[in-house]
Amino acid sequence: MTSTIGDHLRDWRQRRRMSQMDLALEADISTRHLSFLETGRSQPSREMVLHLAEQLEVPLRERNVLLVSAGFAPVYSQRSLDDPALDAARQAVDLVLKGHEPYPALAVDRHWSLVTANAALMPLVGSVDPALLKPPVNVLRLSLHPGGLAPRIVNFGEWRDHLLARLHHQVDVTADAVLMKLMDELRAYPTPSGRKHQPTARQDYAGVLVPLQLATPDGTLTLFSTTTVFGTPVDVTLSELAIEAFFPADSDTAAILRTMAERRGAEG
Repeated sequence: MTSTIGDHLRDWRQRRRMSQMDLALEADISTRHLSFLETGRSQPSREMVLHLAEQLEVPLRERNVLLVSAGFAPVYSQRSLDDPALDAARQAVDLVLKGHEPYPALAVDRHWSLVTANAALMPLVGSVDPALLKPPVNVLRLSLHPGGLAPRIVNFGEWRDHLLARLHHQVDVTADAVLMKLMDELRAYPTPSGRKHQPTARQDYAGVLVPLQLATPDGTLTLFSTTTVFGTPVDVTLSELAIEAFFPADSDTAAILRTMAERRGAEG
């Protein structure tokens, strides 16, 4: 059965845990009018669809769905990253990744598939099951799969909980069925042998961030990450692109990463 615009509006409102009154106040419309829109007694204009989608923080991809369900054409383009129109954006991503070296950084799409990465990342994942590195590479699967980085993550329980919490929030925001399936898959992975599932103590970070502690032949790296997205994009693909940049959480980690970069340079 095809969902109507009223169905979509109600679903997104409920997903945002808003009452009709809450949304009506945010959108500066009457509760009666919103009720009529949700029940199909009134049809929204194109402008009203976009206005309500903005108040509900609906992702651009789903705003197109709302428009089509209301009988309007989509307004947000969806291009491949190889499209010449996105050249400037792709160059900006490459510049950010390159400029972040010798620290690892990567760009991912809405499903956490690897788009590109800098030279500092790949040496950290070189020992994983080659099957996990076949495109498209899902970085969450790569992190938590028993054949991936999981056996080398010192604080596996804490890092796993952190990633699953981020994914759960993303599912809440986007209602993406692919992400829901991925979350079920990741939750089913066994804990690496000898590792406890429960989170470890967050020492020295005052509870304000979750570090990734990764064992390498050069020593254990302790890293924290930041996420960067494009501001006010009007292209669906660009709105779903995120850069994950890792920083050293201590001087030992910074020194190890510099040494690894120098070794790559000597070998290259």
